[in-house]
Amino acid sequence: MNFLDFFSGVRRKQAEPNEAPNHWIKCKNCNALMYFKEIQACLSVCPKCGYHLRITPQERIEMLCDEGSFVEFDANLEAIDPLKFVDSKSYKKRLEENTQKTGRKSAAISGECLIDGRKIQLVIFDFAFMGGSLGSVEGEKVVRAVQRAIKAQTPLVIISASGGARMQESSFSLMQMSKTSAALKLLSEERLPFISVLTDPTMGGVSASFAFLGDIIIAEPGALVGFAGARVIKQTIGADLPEGFQKAEFLLEHGLIDAIVPRSEHKKFISHFLGLFARK
Repeated sequence: MNFLDFFSGVRRKQAEPNEAPNHWIKCKNCNALMYFKEIQACLSVCPKCGYHLRITPQERIEMLCDEGSFVEFDANLEAIDPLKFVDSKSYKKRLEENTQKTGRKSAAISGECLIDGRKIQLVIFDFAFMGGSLGSVEGEKVVRAVQRAIKAQTPLVIISASGGARMQESSFSLMQMSKTSAALKLLSEERLPFISVLTDPTMGGVSASFAFLGDIIIAEPGALVGFAGARVIKQTIGADLPEGFQKAEFLLEHGLIDAIVPRSEHKKFISHFLGLFARK
């Protein structure tokens, strides 16, 4: 037995390419390659160009809420399949896959928390769950958050990240647009503030309903915000479109949102406006 043979039995098996941990993250905007701890320290914002990468609801909770203050509600609400919808897969199968992938039963996480000591109702959409699409459960969670806000006389904050209405639920999904809008009308009548935060992307039925009904509407830098996709609009009207017309910066320039706020300043900005809205 030679020297190398002695250690061959204790040599660790090399990870397969699909099993190896990826410690490097490539920015989709500037193509810079960054170590994952570097990007985590920057709240998943590229330190080279300021591009805001998508983050999980848990990361947003940790970033926005006072430590340990978030209490989730309605976590067990889950969608059913009344239409028995099937495309390349059944809707039921897609729900199971996304639940397994995210550990959650819907694209919306709702609860109550403190921001600098002020109690709010918080709803966060998770793009990783079926593109953050708006279905019956997501709409119900928004409405219940509004009801809790009215009962407790607290503000409401919704952080949107969605491709729009969920096609697998057809008209059941479209009904959530009017349902959530009607609920927010009741919140407005109570003179309670609603702050809407638009992140990348906020599209379709979500942008056409509650996302643009906030008393204050803010967006992350570079967020894609709109209704239909650029190619659909161009093919429909048969004309070239302004460059970046669905980006947050274009919307701010044309008065459709109130401010563009970097992720690192969300808590400070929201806390400031909650203080302005606070009842004496």
